[in-house]
Amino acid sequence: MIEEKSPTCIFENKRVSFKSYSDEFTPDLYKEFDLKAENLGLDSKINDLFYGKKVNHTENKAALHPKYRSQYTSLFDTPSNKNQESVLLDSYDLCSTAKNIITIGIGGSFEGPKMLLENINLENEDTNIIFITGSDSNEFKLKTKKLEPKNTIFLVSSKSFTTVETISILEDAISWSGEINRFIAITANRQEAQKYNIKNILEFDQEIGGRYSIWSEISILMYWLNKDGFDAFMAGGKQADIDLIKEESYLKFVKNLAYSDIWFHNYKNKNSRVVLSYIWNFRSFADYIQQLEMESLGKQASKNSEFKKTGQIIFGGYGPTAQHSYFQLLHQGTQDMSADIIATNEDKKSLAYAQAITQSKLLSEGANDLEGQEKINGNMPINLFLINKPGLHELGYLIATWEHRVYITAIMLGINPFDQFGVSAGKIFTKKYLEENGG
Repeated sequence: MIEEKSPTCIFENKRVSFKSYSDEFTPDLYKEFDLKAENLGLDSKINDLFYGKKVNHTENKAALHPKYRSQYTSLFDTPSNKNQESVLLDSYDLCSTAKNIITIGIGGSFEGPKMLLENINLENEDTNIIFITGSDSNEFKLKTKKLEPKNTIFLVSSKSFTTVETISILEDAISWSGEINRFIAITANRQEAQKYNIKNILEFDQEIGGRYSIWSEISILMYWLNKDGFDAFMAGGKQADIDLIKEESYLKFVKNLAYSDIWFHNYKNKNSRVVLSYIWNFRSFADYIQQLEMESLGKQASKNSEFKKTGQIIFGGYGPTAQHSYFQLLHQGTQDMSADIIATNEDKKSLAYAQAITQSKLLSEGANDLEGQEKINGNMPINLFLINKPGLHELGYLIATWEHRVYITAIMLGINPFDQFGVSAGKIFTKKYLEENGG
């Protein structure tokens, strides 16, 4: 088993245990990075985030997702704690009587809600939940082919309410439905939603980035379908925030993740990291993390930083499926990369647990009894996360932990993890093309 090799970093609490397997990122390297962090004022910048100060300097904004977690009381509040109870009740009444709920959204407006709903049993629901994303009208036609407009409600999720893919599908949906009162907008831009005569509008703050919007009204469907589960998710994220501020062992654990990511990328040419979940309910975790990391850390290097490589390429998926897809390259290919593996130790006799432990060992150590063309690389740095119980509280804790990892990495790199001008460029020039070509 993987325990035969001594981990270089260990962390454990009631929710998760973590072990890092790499002979290269040593305790001495950790100390060097920690001294750099001290010189950069890391602790102060963490406090700036949690006290709602402006940390998104290029857009002159705070980043309020930790505040949403901290102020959520699990009573009658929605995440933003805005005074919109009447809209919330009207929207809930609409959805509770619908046979079909179609959610329209892309990016964080899609990945977050989808991942949350994968953690509850929708087979017991009378309502059919359908996600539509992208810009191809064929997706809309296919997914609505057997539906009746009178039985269908639309949740349209977009922070700006100008995202071209979302608006394109929204226009198809309005034409198909013929009843604008069956639409609910979830946005930080009320005025744009009102341009489509949508009356039911749930709002959140501009200071919530799309890839952090899972903590906002964007996840309202989960809030309606399984309030206890949503409460647990928010509580898990809140607990991770508390631990970052108050628990030295947790802070060291997250720092180790961030520091080692930077070191392996900049000094060991490990430009890619694969994220693999061996928990079925967390099967979309890698998709979510891909957006979180690559949008947050995919920036040009700061001229003041000694580190010239910023975010790694993140890919991955559901571990058992991935083993029959791209694991051949992981084991015998020529690419240098690292890996994050997520599993549950709830049942150590399960096949999924055995696969997670075995693959962790093979990727990090190789196998002595394989020779010749069967020999595998066995030189990959591994972060192994073992969730004690794979529930929504634990999912919230894990996602918030990953956000902390990203934020600390960004501070060390001297970049802003909250803007996304590269994404905006695509939107601007697509719009320009359509205008010039009659689209």
